[in-house]
Amino acid sequence: MMWPQVPANEMINAFVAFLFAASAPVAIILAAGTRGGLSEADLASWIFAAFAVNGALSIGMSIAYRQPLAFFWTIPGTVLVGAALQSLSLAEVIGAYVMTAVLLLVLGLTGWVRAVMDRIPMPIVMGMVAGVFVEFGLDWIRAFTTDFVLVAAMTVTFFALTAVPRAQKLFPPMIGVLLVALMVLLLQENVGTGVATPEGTPIFAAPAIYWPQFSVAAALELVVPLAITVIAAQNAQGIVILRGAGHKPPVDAITTACGGASLATAMLGSVSTCLTGPSNAILVSSGRVERHWIAAVLLGVLAILFGVFAPLVTSLLLATPAALLSTLAGLALLRTLQAAFQTSFGNTFSLGALVAFLVTLAGIPVLNIGAPFWALVFGMLASFLLERDAFSKR
Repeated sequence: MMWPQVPANEMINAFVAFLFAASAPVAIILAAGTRGGLSEADLASWIFAAFAVNGALSIGMSIAYRQPLAFFWTIPGTVLVGAALQSLSLAEVIGAYVMTAVLLLVLGLTGWVRAVMDRIPMPIVMGMVAGVFVEFGLDWIRAFTTDFVLVAAMTVTFFALTAVPRAQKLFPPMIGVLLVALMVLLLQENVGTGVATPEGTPIFAAPAIYWPQFSVAAALELVVPLAITVIAAQNAQGIVILRGAGHKPPVDAITTACGGASLATAMLGSVSTCLTGPSNAILVSSGRVERHWIAAVLLGVLAILFGVFAPLVTSLLLATPAALLSTLAGLALLRTLQAAFQTSFGNTFSLGALVAFLVTLAGIPVLNIGAPFWALVFGMLASFLLERDAFSKR
């Protein structure tokens, strides 16, 4: 089989998705782990597993299904773990990871997840997705206050190239955005400042093996909430985004893959694997549908390299202006956010979608379970009470 030619569009989407995954989400890992008293070695092993193992999974699944199936780790689950480490040992948390992985495997192999997903109205799920992604749009607008020249130059370039359909085919907007951002940074003399790693910082990751300790306390506090964040808060986003882009993601296989990968990442100290929403949204934001999977494969390669060189690359990313990353993510997700609003607030389930949007946007966890899950619960409840006719029309 001949490997298809890799166009610049897929490369740039993969790179932007990688920048997103390797910036703020990594900071969340560092914050949660530090709060939980993990050592630098523990954090390094966590980051290695989160990128290298999930990058390999992304490559394998995307090639097997010829769809963009990018996997990383559950961010809400990371926040839960940071809090749980206040009262649980790391070994007990690892035990909870293993039990969560087994639960995900059972749910995926039995097909129960697909049955549930098929019964949740699309507008309500997209209302939840819109609530998640609107923050990225707001971060782009807020970035104007931190570096107006950089953000304005990137924004003008994006809209100028997007406004001319012929120019989009020859020169994808996000490529122009990146090139203009580089030129502005060079003019501002920001490139290369503060990039050097501290003396003694290792270049290569050194993952460790962790043995689980099973406890009732860890099972009650983490297993069900982690599984819910993976399935309802994370996988649901990714699946709906991919469906909206014209793909048919294999729901059961995705859940099973999350369970299998979570077993591997657990032994290396990382939180559970999930199908990523924002990164997949960036991968499908432009280009031909039948070639989106190539971008996911490239993202997987970048993720593996990041895992191997995690200490070095993290230092380089920390030197990147926050306004650059916020603008890249915001512009890349703009069309996806537009599609989410259009699907959410159409003819049916619009009230349930609005409730799901507002609950997600509020971001208030209940019973240690993140807001996206409760957005689906309350959105469904609102539609059942006030839009009951919509269910009969499905």
